[in-house]
Amino acid sequence: MSISGITETSTNRSSDPASQSASTTQFPQKRSLRELATKTLSAATVFWFVAAIIGQAFLFVYIISFYGGAVLGGDLMRVNKVLVAGYIRGDTMGNVALVIHLVIAALITASGPLQLMPKLRVRFPRFHRWNGRIYLSIAVITSVVGSYMVWTRPIVGDLAQHIGTTSNAVVIVLCAFFTLRHALAGQFAIHRRWALRLYLAVSGVWFFRVALMFSLIVNRGAVGFNPDTFTGPFLSILSFAQYIVPLTVLEIYLRVKDDQRPAAQLTTAAGIFLLTIAMDIGIFGAALMMWLPHITK
Repeated sequence: MSISGITETSTNRSSDPASQSASTTQFPQKRSLRELATKTLSAATVFWFVAAIIGQAFLFVYIISFYGGAVLGGDLMRVNKVLVAGYIRGDTMGNVALVIHLVIAALITASGPLQLMPKLRVRFPRFHRWNGRIYLSIAVITSVVGSYMVWTRPIVGDLAQHIGTTSNAVVIVLCAFFTLRHALAGQFAIHRRWALRLYLAVSGVWFFRVALMFSLIVNRGAVGFNPDTFTGPFLSILSFAQYIVPLTVLEIYLRVKDDQRPAAQLTTAAGIFLLTIAMDIGIFGAALMMWLPHITK
């Protein structure tokens, strides 16, 4: 029920001064609770977004420094220090796909967060549109190229991981389609929601690394998988969870934001805060063990 509906009902039921005095003290309390819940939920999302930007900035610098240095230096064999199926002599198509994938990975990591900044969108609408077009295009391209590499190259992981990665690519393409469709139709509120889904789906590979590092730190080692073969139930589940969990949390957030019930908003905000702290731990681990060692070399 809306605020106006509650006010109207209270006025009809009682007209004595004591009742009116009680109602006037209750409504500001309810209003202040709603404001507190809304601000808390907003703070939780900002906390998460800032952490994501920092974490993806580490990934961006790592890609540019390590892979970009290998490509520009003409030393593609260098990528094999990190990738099991990196540069393969004689596999022209696969090597081209690898270079395209790495270049696009850097572009998409940098351009994605820029699309989600409201002030940037309002002040520079032309940049938002062009950056969005680039982001959509490279999101689809990297999904297709990544899927091609998964099924045609000797990449680590088992069948379940390959299916999970490919299904993530399918979700990216679907989100890109609906993001573009609603933008062209002028349905910008719906468009922005699909853009959020697209961003999280594209970030799936990043979530995978962060979640993996979180698990290694918390468990003080590999649990649920074999680090030598990089197979096991934990990694199989994580291959699907890398995009299903973020998208599920987003849907909860959107519903709670629309519903505007203080209890639901505060509970969701607390959940986002906790998930962000876990994500921060994973980012710290990934930066320390995966990215910084190759950036500083």
